[in-house]
Amino acid sequence: MGFEHASDEMEALSRTAARLRPWLVRGKPLPNLLFFTDPLRTPDPERVAERLPPGAAVVFRAFGAPDAAVRGRRLREITRRRGLALLVGADAALALAVEADGLHLPERLVSTLPDLRAAHPDWLITVAAHDEAAARTGAAAGAAALVVSPVFPSRSPSAGAPLGVEGLKRIVEAARAPVYALGGVRADTVARLLDTGIVGIAAVEALSA
Repeated sequence: MGFEHASDEMEALSRTAARLRPWLVRGKPLPNLLFFTDPLRTPDPERVAERLPPGAAVVFRAFGAPDAAVRGRRLREITRRRGLALLVGADAALALAVEADGLHLPERLVSTLPDLRAAHPDWLITVAAHDEAAARTGAAAGAAALVVSPVFPSRSPSAGAPLGVEGLKRIVEAARAPVYALGGVRADTVARLLDTGIVGIAAVEALSA
């Protein structure tokens, strides 16, 4: 993906995210745009973080990489300087080490959420959900927000069948919690999310150069 094309994608996603309804958690607005890092699909997350609009968030997924702490601290410096939030994927110890603002949990770790919330009451903790049942479970466990995927066809190797706009709407209504849309969200699909009730947009490659 060329730099100019990636800039157009980020502009389109940022512009649409800014039109979504704001949602406050403990008196602070949730980010309306989440950039999910991936070691293979986003090899230069620092460059992307430098271009994200203020108020967005980076979800740093290290997947056990040996340089996770170093890269996480680098992202922490950028996010603080640029007015972005930083969440760490799955790894609470890494989140503490890099002084992150919170944690993003996969579905399989939702049972750990109550203990994490008790131990870190100031953290913003989001949870992945791929269907209505998982969304209800995450909301009941106390997630600050749910990241629902895949909404559209995605290149992620772990993505299942796309939910579509109607499937996303059903999850938003069922969960009764703030929902982000992830999976195949690009400049040519993002406008379809405006009337779904979501509070934010999440993306991987569409935000990277």
